[in-house]
Amino acid sequence: MSNQVQQQQPPRTANGEVNLNELLQQMTLDEKIAQLIQLAVPFYEGAGEGQITGPMESLGIAEETVHNSGSVLGMAGAQDVINVQTAHLKNNRHGIPLLMMADIVHGFKTIFPVPLAIGCSWDMELAEKSAAVAAKEAAVSGVHVTFAPMVDLVRDPRWGRVVEATGEDPYLNAEFAKAFVRGFQGKDLAGDMDKVAACVKHFAAYGAAEAGRDYNTVDLSDRQMREFYLPAYKAALDEGCEMVMTSFNTVDGIPATGNAKLMRKLLREEWGFDGILISDWGAVKELINHGIAADESEAALKALKAGVDIEMMTACYVKNLAELVERSEVDEALIDEAVLRILMLKQKLGLFENPFRAANPELEREVVFCEEHKEAARALAVKSCVLLKNEGVLPLRSDAKLALIGPFATNGDVLGPWSWTGSKDDAITLEAGMKAKLTADAKLSVAEGCGILEAGTEAQWEQVLAAAQEADIIVLALGEHSDMNGEAASRADIRLPQAQLELVRKVKALNKPIAVVLFNGRPLDLHGVIDEADAILEAWYPGSQAGHAVADLLFGDANPSGRLTMSFPHSVGQVPVYYNAYNTGRPQGAPDAQVRYVSQFIDIPNEPLLPFGFGLSYSDFAYGEAELSADLMTEAAPITVSVTVTNKGNVAGVETVQLYVRDISGEVVRPVKELKDYRQICLQPGERAEVSFVLSEQQLRYYHSDLTHASDSGAFVAFVGPNSKTNTALPFRLVKG
Repeated sequence: MSNQVQQQQPPRTANGEVNLNELLQQMTLDEKIAQLIQLAVPFYEGAGEGQITGPMESLGIAEETVHNSGSVLGMAGAQDVINVQTAHLKNNRHGIPLLMMADIVHGFKTIFPVPLAIGCSWDMELAEKSAAVAAKEAAVSGVHVTFAPMVDLVRDPRWGRVVEATGEDPYLNAEFAKAFVRGFQGKDLAGDMDKVAACVKHFAAYGAAEAGRDYNTVDLSDRQMREFYLPAYKAALDEGCEMVMTSFNTVDGIPATGNAKLMRKLLREEWGFDGILISDWGAVKELINHGIAADESEAALKALKAGVDIEMMTACYVKNLAELVERSEVDEALIDEAVLRILMLKQKLGLFENPFRAANPELEREVVFCEEHKEAARALAVKSCVLLKNEGVLPLRSDAKLALIGPFATNGDVLGPWSWTGSKDDAITLEAGMKAKLTADAKLSVAEGCGILEAGTEAQWEQVLAAAQEADIIVLALGEHSDMNGEAASRADIRLPQAQLELVRKVKALNKPIAVVLFNGRPLDLHGVIDEADAILEAWYPGSQAGHAVADLLFGDANPSGRLTMSFPHSVGQVPVYYNAYNTGRPQGAPDAQVRYVSQFIDIPNEPLLPFGFGLSYSDFAYGEAELSADLMTEAAPITVSVTVTNKGNVAGVETVQLYVRDISGEVVRPVKELKDYRQICLQPGERAEVSFVLSEQQLRYYHSDLTHASDSGAFVAFVGPNSKTNTALPFRLVKG
């Protein structure tokens, strides 16, 4: 440990707050530049045992830089935060506290379903609740900022990070973005100690990487960006999100982290964002690999000029900015504005008055992973699962004789990526969840059958046969290891691993009803499963309460209500496949279409296997005749779309009624359908309800070729129904002027 530096108190204003402008003037150039670097936990004294010299040497920075650094990456745990902050303040002559940042994506210790699953709930209230619980646990454990929500629009299931997004629709993604920000930050970030600052990511269009290969090139027109990819980021910022993280990809040929047009012109000037912009891990130095910087000095120059305030885990700024200022290649005012933004967030969080903020080891033990939070995780997991197929097998009887087979039967790997503070050992397995449902007369036999990737042995097959022998129904628990999803986990083959497909084939030959439960993080090619199974429940990675939530659904204590927010492809050859695509001049299925010379595959359908918005229920919802209040809309007079929905089933259930619109004649080509609104209704057996949507001219606006955002007079079609494929068409016209 170094010798303690000479301390000085930060200057104060008349009302007692730290005078940030005066503090900035008292800082040396090197001290200011150090505020712009973010370092991982091992660099800091007080973070447990171990030397910090190794990380410093590998990054090529001095101990003084660490003492003046502005923020920590991956810091969590109340006592560790207190220790690190205490040691840091002794070594920082201005008494400037650290910002503690971490990836709290879908839960802290209490892990909620992965974001793609949360998207399938279509439930903004529960989504907000999940973020609020995560914030409360993170805050008491010393976290100040979470790198969430990720709102990247996703269309390619080969990309591993689709698991972190809420789907392929810009409207729905924007709604979830707002819900997550509300949950993380609340209404009073400064005064509410249960909240953390949110950082929306990854700006921009990270989800559009070519071939679904992580970190790969993105090449989109400005109009496509604004139409599909930007709305969710903008929604998060409109909700007050404090920070933005740059994406790894290019945007119009320029990597986002060095893209002044994207960051300065659009984000800062057009949208008015005045919060902190942080790079993703190593992204500043990667400008060299991209080919827009010859060395670290040029990378620092371009990133700073683009507006990046914090450089994460590379040292281009601290090694080069001072010299760039001396050579007059960088105006020190750019550094000052970046530092001031960082200091402002620290002040908003109250860190100058209480550098530990909400970190409290005693309260941490009481709050983190408490029963109330587990129940919230279970409720959202129930709403997030999607019933993909059911031929009379589900729900199961609690007195049934069952065989639970597969690599996820007893596996705690049900949390998914970005659950680093959670524990697989604490997760409720499917076996445990099912056993809790069974009566004394029931029997549950369990066998693994094979590994997630490894083929089953003869001994394992003998165990399967023994388990299945007396079973009335076989439950197959299949899926992807969590490492097969998330960052750097792109897959060209999105089927289940061959070992599991072979297990399905062999179990099918036993001629017993099969219900499959899938634990995975992306839409899969389900061939080899969907035809063989009698029922399929897409559970995704449901989180800490996985087994209980899935069992609630399997045994009918809860009724499946999840609806897909990402299309399931017929095969990987269709990818990207998404519901809101454009038509072509030769669309398949048009009235005058030829047999061959249309836009189609000759060996697979054009349509996805399972469309956006799809999901089954134990209820039977019947849609009546949909109606429009008028067939003419004006700017001043919206129209109402109404439909009556009846539950003709024997159990209560939730139906998600969806409203789509198509613009028949746009100035540019328009999608074949666009989600504009939805309603979730709960109906008892025999109950009916009228669902009405008010559709206005504002909802028909889109980005034209000159990037103006407006609607056009002309013909439209509204569609109302249970998913993007099955619905009733209602034509109308918009008249403007």
